[in-house]
Amino acid sequence: MDVANNAGQSFIMQLPDDCLSLIFDKFDSSVDRESFGLTCHRVLHIQNTNRKSLEFGCSFSQYKSLVETGVNINAFILDKLIKRFRQLESLSLCGCVNLPDLGLIQLENFGSKLHTLYLDCCFKVTDMGLSSVAKGCPSLSFVSLYRCSISDNGLELLARSCLFLKDLNLEWCSRITDSGVCSVTNNCRILRAIKISHCEKIKGVGFKGCSQTLTCLEADFCKLEPEGIMGIISGGGLEYLNVSSLSWCIRGDGLRAIGCGLGTNIRILNFRLCRSIGDETIIEISKGCPLLKEWNLSLCSEIGLAGWESIGMHCNNIEKLHVNGCRGLCDRGLLALRDGCKRLSDIYITRCQQVSSLAITLFKVARWDVEIKLEEVMCIMPKHFFRP
Repeated sequence: MDVANNAGQSFIMQLPDDCLSLIFDKFDSSVDRESFGLTCHRVLHIQNTNRKSLEFGCSFSQYKSLVETGVNINAFILDKLIKRFRQLESLSLCGCVNLPDLGLIQLENFGSKLHTLYLDCCFKVTDMGLSSVAKGCPSLSFVSLYRCSISDNGLELLARSCLFLKDLNLEWCSRITDSGVCSVTNNCRILRAIKISHCEKIKGVGFKGCSQTLTCLEADFCKLEPEGIMGIISGGGLEYLNVSSLSWCIRGDGLRAIGCGLGTNIRILNFRLCRSIGDETIIEISKGCPLLKEWNLSLCSEIGLAGWESIGMHCNNIEKLHVNGCRGLCDRGLLALRDGCKRLSDIYITRCQQVSSLAITLFKVARWDVEIKLEEVMCIMPKHFFRP
């Protein structure tokens, strides 16, 4: 038996590396791949060179208890791993809260094939660490920097080196301003999606002259200005826009620009908690965004009858409408939505105190094809964005 085993191993060792790589690719489970790598040093080398992704075992989909649940990966360990797996295309360091800039330095030598990089909640990664990424990872198309301590300088280095960047997450990067955004929009001309949520120093003007490829923007809890709104839609290709929770930082009239010619491609708008938006803004947007399919107007308390009538008359492609907590929606407003909005399939309606139960009943009878949902949805961003 031992002779047979030795003969089999000897035969395998005579195969060239490309054949061994093909064998490795046929393994479906990670257990089989790890077992394959334990055969001998040569096969371990094949395993190392064929590994395309590296992800540490902490998921921050909920982003809670960050310090307590953070992954304890130091610079020495990461240095060894990056040297070992030199063909990585995806690297996730989410939750490595104590990882210093020094831990990313080997990316300068072995990051050329990297397409996807997650640095979410890497609190100690600064511009210095981002400079290593910029030097060694020119092929990056997806970068997530959620809560990283970076500034405009680091973002500019990244933007100038990673010209193929498509998706960028800057959520809670509180030091980023419009200068950093401008570097991204000027250099990354195939950018399609960007998150700037909770970046209070960004006013929006940095987006002026952005590429038409920019189709998705998450900008909730930002202090956007009217000129910034003009910059955001200046590319003309925007399809999804989230500017929710702007009630305390921008006058509603600033959003009227969305309906003035450059928002014609917009399919989904999230205006949740934009309390200062009035009828004039709603009328302008309902007329100027003919492709609009979903509109979240929950808690937009200043929209009156004229606004609801305009939506019913002009939003001919709208399929989903969120009106939770809209104090200005009354029976006549609901009637306008019922008689218009011919493609409406779902309406989210709760806490509308001026809407009577009779009006709801009549709506159900007249529009049996529309589902009335007694729930509130916070996120309406299409799932295909920010998916590497």
